[in-house]
Amino acid sequence: MSVTPYLNLTDANAAIFDAANGFAGCIAGIHEILRRQGLFEGIWCLDAAETLGPGQAAEIDRVCRAYPHLTDDDFVRANRDRWLAE
Repeated sequence: MSVTPYLNLTDANAAIFDAANGFAGCIAGIHEILRRQGLFEGIWCLDAAETLGPGQAAEIDRVCRAYPHLTDDDFVRANRDRWLAE
């Protein structure tokens, strides 16, 4: 098995969990993915000071473009309205 899929996932996780900034934006990064999928209205956290780290939004944009095969966006899109109505 090729190591490339693992490197793709590691790269995507680093962006979402904000490894470049010591994981300071990890919760906000997860919220950002859920916001982009239409599951969250914003990226708010219990601690209002907790937000995306510097450059994290651009990194999330990059990995979403580079690794669309790692997303579950189609599945979420197909089920989102039903989930949110329940």
